[in-house]
Amino acid sequence: MEATTPDIPLSQVIPPLILGGAGFSYQLTSDPNPTQTREVISRAFELGLRAIDTSAYYEPSEQLLGEALSHPEITSRYQREDYFLMSKVGRISASQFDYSPQWIRYSISRSLQRLRTGYLDVVFCHDIEFVPEEQVVEVIGVLLEMVATGAVRYIGVSGYRIDVLSKVARRVRETYGRSLDVVQTWAQMTLQNDRLEREGLQAFKEAGVGSVCSSSPLAIGLLRDGGVPIGTLGDFHPAPPGLRKAAQDAALYVASQGDSLASLALRHALRRAQCVSTPGFRVSTIMGGTSVAEIENNIATSLQFLRIERGAWQWNPDGETALGDAATSAELDKGLCTEVQRILGEWMNYSFSVPGDNWDVQTGRPMIQTKL
Repeated sequence: MEATTPDIPLSQVIPPLILGGAGFSYQLTSDPNPTQTREVISRAFELGLRAIDTSAYYEPSEQLLGEALSHPEITSRYQREDYFLMSKVGRISASQFDYSPQWIRYSISRSLQRLRTGYLDVVFCHDIEFVPEEQVVEVIGVLLEMVATGAVRYIGVSGYRIDVLSKVARRVRETYGRSLDVVQTWAQMTLQNDRLEREGLQAFKEAGVGSVCSSSPLAIGLLRDGGVPIGTLGDFHPAPPGLRKAAQDAALYVASQGDSLASLALRHALRRAQCVSTPGFRVSTIMGGTSVAEIENNIATSLQFLRIERGAWQWNPDGETALGDAATSAELDKGLCTEVQRILGEWMNYSFSVPGDNWDVQTGRPMIQTKL
């Protein structure tokens, strides 16, 4: 099956900074609510951050975002083409996946209804290392059908395992005669883990992928004060106790230097994304933000690397920025980053076990535990 490549590559239109929708889910918070979501989206849009990544799995993120985006506070100031919407399909819950073509079509239709939109800019297959590769490759054909109808504009895959992501990207090009538009992975272009830059980017380029979304610059809240986030669904973070303690030791050190580990980690991730991006290949950072204050702080940090041109975020060339001279800031951060990585020690480049020993990839389900 030969599929048509988009006229405009995604790398030319996807913003370098994207708001993650997982912050409006029970995974990361105990009380996701419409008012706070609307306030966050409204302030983010005012400050120029007009791209959102979410998933049907991030319950109830899609519903809350749809309510916010359809509110007069937003619709009176922004048209649909003024912002970028990305969602995911295939993952239903922590232990349930459905990659059947019927479910994927239904899931996209449901996402469109929940988000109250006529199209999605990007749809990803979600956490593909949990299911057989053959299912993922087959589902790409379904996504291409949705592209042909106009319901979806660009397609991609997401997950943690760089080896699986790159292998599927190659198989998609071999099967459909066109490459994936984008690959998304998480927590691997951070102060603690640089595997995406060392191993992933070149592999994705060789598979013809022109855009990469690097999410979780704080490694799902690991690289910040106060420990990992715990929502209504409990503590799901995959970091072992030793890594958590090392991260908190690093946070205490950075605080003693008058800075915060969260801000330093975001600056580091944005700096690396800027460094590896080219006119034909873009690495976008997906950052969190569940309150207006957090959004304002994160965007203030991002202004060292970004500028708004014709209403859209673009990389800011080195030089004077809203926060001062970029080269001077980079030199100051270098010392902090070096010490943080020294404190992390043996946990540097530690990779999470995904999907884990108790998961059966061939069935896409947890293994059944039998009593001896």
